[in-house]
Amino acid sequence: MIVLALRTDKPEAELFVYQDQKKIAELKWQAHRELSDTIHLKIKEILNKLSISYTELIGIAIYKGPGSFTGLRIGMSVANALAFAQGIPVVAKGGDNWITDSIKALSAGQNDKIAIPEYGSSAHITKPRK
Repeated sequence: MIVLALRTDKPEAELFVYQDQKKIAELKWQAHRELSDTIHLKIKEILNKLSISYTELIGIAIYKGPGSFTGLRIGMSVANALAFAQGIPVVAKGGDNWITDSIKALSAGQNDKIAIPEYGSSAHITKPRK
């Protein structure tokens, strides 16, 4: 049972790979405004390092928030797209135990089908000048 876990709610993005509820790899990097350019490369990097193909993943776990509006949106989009493309479940959880809770949910057969972020507050959007 191999699970890919993503956390993209802050400038330092995090990826984890768990096998049978045991962390076998983690990768953290300062993604900040480059998250959309780097996340796919980093996922490929961590899986290649472990000689794991996308087809070996049984689920995707993602931190749902609260956190950065754009970071959560990018992470959720990637997690949802990857889960859909591979035909595997995606589970979004929050809190300090989000990975453990997500893996338990995946093991129990839970599938959010579409992971939805919880921002924690309204998005801070710049008002148009005109």
